[in-house]
Amino acid sequence: MDFSFIVSEDRIKRAYKDGEFDNLPGYGKPLNLEDLSAVPEELRMAYQLLKNSGFSPEGNKLRQEVMTIEDLIRKCENPEEKEQLSQQLGQKLLKYNKLMSSRGGTTNSSVFKNYEPKIQNKLL
Repeated sequence: MDFSFIVSEDRIKRAYKDGEFDNLPGYGKPLNLEDLSAVPEELRMAYQLLKNSGFSPEGNKLRQEVMTIEDLIRKCENPEEKEQLSQQLGQKLLKYNKLMSSRGGTTNSSVFKNYEPKIQNKLL
């Protein structure tokens, strides 16, 4: 063992004896651990980092669908089809925004920024 390991262990033991860990949030409660057994072992750390940063497979899928619909709207020439795509886009953006707001994140979709005030006024 090296010196820094011995010193850190000694400080942890002393803090435990002094009761410095007694008033921590969640003290005495079970840990809320996630089951990552379905994620390959070499990807678990990256998966957890992305999740802690607010990224998730569901959010990424929704973001890709929004970008695809935005591209289709830009290239679409049929007004009826364009209107249908716009409705789909609105539904996907609401779903994505709800997901992001539940995690405390924000959305950076240019289309949603145009419609956000309208949606909030309608909901209020």
